[in-house]
Parts: sequence; structure tokens; C-alpha cells
Amino acid sequence: MVLLALIPFWSSVVSADVAIPALTARVTDETATLTVEQRASLEQTLQAFEAKKGSQISVLIVPTTRPETIEQYSMRVVEQWKLGRKRVDDGALLIVAKNDRALRIEVGYGLEGVLNDATSSRITNEVIVPRFRQGDLYGGITAGVSSMMNVINGEPLPPPDRRAGGESGGVQGYLPILFVLTLAAGGVLRSVLGRLAGSAVTGGGVAVVAWLLSGALSVGMLAGLIALLFTLFGSGLGAFVGGRTIGGFGGGSSRTTFRGGGGGFGGGGASGRW
Repeated sequence: MVLLALIPFWSSVVSADVAIPALTARVTDETATLTVEQRASLEQTLQAFEAKKGSQISVLIVPTTRPETIEQYSMRVVEQWKLGRKRVDDGALLIVAKNDRALRIEVGYGLEGVLNDATSSRITNEVIVPRFRQGDLYGGITAGVSSMMNVINGEPLPPPDRRAGGESGGVQGYLPILFVLTLAAGGVLRSVLGRLAGSAVTGGGVAVVAWLLSGALSVGMLAGLIALLFTLFGSGLGAFVGGRTIGGFGGGSSRTTFRGGGGGFGGGGASGRW
């Protein structure tokens, strides 16, 4: 009789839901998968997008969502985090359950017209999953986030890639590397050589790297120009690290903790496995 009485108690323990982490940054990594530099790059990209567009995109990496499905857990997350502006509902979440080898894009009501289920499925299965299968979680996340931002900005996805594995070619897979290179090298060179000279050297270096990676001189020139302007008018990685908290790590920053804007979600989006 005692054992029978304990069954409900043990059932509740076994089926206890996974805790939802507090929302303090746009990138929350509960698995230590991303490096500090990778988190900083993603954080800055998402912050710049929100400042320009208004929509809030967040990334969450957890070990597992079990015993819940990733769909159930993802809905609990967005209901608590409330990404997106109130009454605009333009929030989106990219969640990765690393040990479960599962991921999902959760879309707010206001974005369901552009980032619909079919589009979310294409991003999940054509952009993110192929990179995850190669062990490149950071590359898959950055490429997925980039595709989400492009779609929200009104840009259509390119035609489906018919090549084996559906990987994108050219320099696209190296964009995160070029971005981090610009931040790191630009901040150092600008402090050593001065704003103008440091920006010029950074732009030239990034141009050469992009040219070698893509094989196209025009791509290299464009990447170099962007790196030059970013270093010239931006703050560089040194200032970013020195003046702000990166991805939830401690520091003497006075920056306001990231919060959701009160957006609502209705279950739109798509899931995938790798």
C-alpha cells in the first residue's frame, strides 16, 4: 500500500519539467558549446538587427528538453521570455537541444506571415541541419540566424540547393570567421596604428582572406570595404568587450539586461533533427 501511495510522487519527480533559464542575453548557452568570442559575435549581430528592425531574435542552447518534446519546451520558453514587441509579436527563438540532437525555430504571431512554417522548415533542414551533421554547431546557428533575419527583412530564401548535403558554397560559410576577424584585428590594429591606418590595414587583410576563400576578387573587395568601414566607424572588439557584458558573463557594464518586449506566440515554426 505504501508503494502504491508513492507512485504519484515518483511519477511527478521523473516527469519534472526542465527549468527555463532566465533571459539575460540574446544568446543563452547552457552547454558551453560556444566560445566567448562566438557568443559576442552572435549577441552583437542580434542586437544590431533589433536596433534596426525592432524584431527580437534569441538563441537558446540546452542539453536536453526531456521528458518534454522540443516543441513543448520551446513554447514554455517563449511564453516566459515574451520575445518581440507587445502587440506587434515580432519575436523568434532558435532553440537547440544538443544531447537530443533536436532544434526548433519558434515564431511569434507577428512574423508568421513571413517566417511561416514552410520557410522555417527550409531554414531548419537546408541551412542548419547540414552544418550540425558536420559538427559545426556555431556555423549552423549563425547561418540559421542570418537566414531568419533576411526573411524578416523581406528577402526571399534562395532556391533549394540541389547538391548533396545542401551545403552553401562560396564564402558564406566563412562569414562568421570574417566578422570575428574584423572585430578582433580591427580593434587591435586601430589602437596600435590609429583609426585610419588601422582600418585600412584591417580592410586589406579581410579582403585578401575573403578573396582566397571565395575565389572571387569582387567578393574580396566588398568584404574588405565593409571591414574597413566597420573598423573606421565602429568600436572594435576591444571596446565591445571592455564596455559591455558579453553573452551573460560578468563585468563592470552598466548595460541594461536584455528583456523580452511582451510578444506573443502561437506555436508557429518548424523543428528538425540531425
